[in-house]
Amino acid sequence: MKRRISEWMSIHVAKNPGRVLILVILLFNVVFLIISAFVIRGFSLSGTEKMSLFEAAFCTVTMILDPGCISFVVADIGHTGVAVAITCLVIILIGMISFTGAVIGYITNVISGFISNANAGARELKVSNHFVILNWNTRASEIINDLLYCKGRETVVVLVNSRKAEIEKEVADRLSDTIEKENAEIAKQYRNLNPLARWFQTKLHRFRKRVTVVVREGDVFSSKQLHDISLEKAKIIIILGDDINDKVCQYEKINTTETLSKGNSHTVKTLMQVADITAAEYSNNDQHIVVEITDKWTGDLVQKIIECKQVDEKCNIIPVDINRILGQILSQFSLMPELNYAYRELFSNKGATFFAQEHAVEDDVSFVERYMKNHRHAIPLTHMVNSNGQCYAYYSSEQIDAIETKSEVVESNYSVKLNCDYWVEEKTVVILGHNSRLKDIMDGFLNFRSEWNRGDGTEILHITVIDDEESLKKMNYFRQYPFVTKTVAASIYDRDLLCDTIESIIARNPEDTSILILSDDLAPIRDIDAQALAGLVYVQDIINKRLKSDPHFDKESIDVIVEIIDPKHHDVVNSYSINNVVISNRYISKMITQIGEKDALFEFYKDMLTYDTNASSGYESKEVYAKKVSHFFTELPKPCRCDEFIRAVFKASVSEDIPVDQRYPTIALGYVKPGGEIHLFGGDQAKTEVSLTEKDKLIVYSVH
Repeated sequence: MKRRISEWMSIHVAKNPGRVLILVILLFNVVFLIISAFVIRGFSLSGTEKMSLFEAAFCTVTMILDPGCISFVVADIGHTGVAVAITCLVIILIGMISFTGAVIGYITNVISGFISNANAGARELKVSNHFVILNWNTRASEIINDLLYCKGRETVVVLVNSRKAEIEKEVADRLSDTIEKENAEIAKQYRNLNPLARWFQTKLHRFRKRVTVVVREGDVFSSKQLHDISLEKAKIIIILGDDINDKVCQYEKINTTETLSKGNSHTVKTLMQVADITAAEYSNNDQHIVVEITDKWTGDLVQKIIECKQVDEKCNIIPVDINRILGQILSQFSLMPELNYAYRELFSNKGATFFAQEHAVEDDVSFVERYMKNHRHAIPLTHMVNSNGQCYAYYSSEQIDAIETKSEVVESNYSVKLNCDYWVEEKTVVILGHNSRLKDIMDGFLNFRSEWNRGDGTEILHITVIDDEESLKKMNYFRQYPFVTKTVAASIYDRDLLCDTIESIIARNPEDTSILILSDDLAPIRDIDAQALAGLVYVQDIINKRLKSDPHFDKESIDVIVEIIDPKHHDVVNSYSINNVVISNRYISKMITQIGEKDALFEFYKDMLTYDTNASSGYESKEVYAKKVSHFFTELPKPCRCDEFIRAVFKASVSEDIPVDQRYPTIALGYVKPGGEIHLFGGDQAKTEVSLTEKDKLIVYSVH
């Protein structure tokens, strides 16, 4: 018996020491209370001769909780024997330690444990229809930030292995910064009103925090912890790749970089765990899983998982090749910097953006013409059949409800004259620095060159790369790209060589020159954007010197595109009068958010960001272009209403007067004025005026 009791105690102390401890405390206090009651009752002092055992126990408890209640037992302490007084004091002291002290201490420990477990994510979180972010990297806070612009309130649950406090602070700072800037813009909008009206309007329209973020530490491979964050009830699950910027040890960073360049097994393992839960019968329908892909090995395995685990109308897995997308975006911005202004809005939940709706199969021209007859609150773009065989129509609008809004469209005789022989001009690009997406950037240039190659041997692209010797060597000095006319081995510290090279290029090419300054996304946290900012100082100094030496020099002819990894450096770059700041993580984050909410946009974005590589067989993919008004039109369009302009441009692009091989259905999305003032068409088109100058750039959606 003794051995069994000993074994039972040993097992339960090992499994649940807290439960054993509270049982021991309670048992000891019950026994102590009974013994103390018998002792007090046995004193038979004056006034306690007829005291029952229950009354004696009550007196014992009152003495323990309040020593002043000893008067219930000993009426006159001065005439009581020493033994009685000492016995009562001993009962009080032992009771205070065993009852008050032990119980309160245990309860305090339970409360502390409850808080600790809640912080550590050990308890189940009862939520539904929420966002889940698994893992953390430099793009994560931007994903959460973009949710501020959603209509309703959103809940985001983040599950990470470590750094909970740091992540909470990063998110809080990012959201606070956005809210402060948006409210400053609202205050600026109503600054001309009287004080009372200004106060009322700013309070009425103030930007509010609509996102609740819960960060938990745990294991993303644990089925229990994934269930604890209600993964099966989430509407969107985002699986992020590993971030190596926080690696302090240089050897560890190099080793991790080399491993991730071959493949990301961590991402694959996470997706397998998530797909197993979301594909189950008990999980919600129409869940979207967005997975970051950075290499071919991971992409191939993700496709295998999709084939095995994806269940239609259950879980939809969407792989996003972030390096390819960012490479395409940065190459497009170098060729048409005005797209940076347009994409900032179109890729976000703020202002005009892209939407998709299921639609019957129809040719694009008929679709656009039919829709424009009685709709003027959204712009029809195209329709596509995705990989699942479903057909979707795509629109540009400020709200999805506006797509269904029917309005009278007044017929107009307004017309425009397009230049059927329009062709892009030769472009000179200087690339300063490098990042992990450099090959994808160059592939973007290569695709653009393939689509716009005249076929007469004329080279439309002239690119010079300035980078350190080691990076140039890794890219084989860009010999595989015939449009790279020159490579210069110079680090950011070789100021004279770097500046002399850029100055000579600007002198030879006074117009249509872009300088793309890249930020090393693999640099340690403390060095993030450091070299890009130093390069910006050099370039700005070159432009300022040119302005002093040549007062007629137009600084607008030199487009400087600066890639920034950390959004906190945005204001620093803007202080140098550089409008084309590309926060690369922000673009990917906005796209991931949009794709997660509207997965049909995935196919649309892939088509839009990819130029036709074999234009000889005809143009198929549609892209967004920034075209010079002076070149795109044979004569400057007269001022008109927005709805008139959109319809006139489309009608002219498909006119029967144009040769069939030159009919490129074109949708006008907006225009950009010199200096970066962007006007995207949204809202009621009949209430917006369009007035263009020859220096403006028209933002269009077209096949060519």
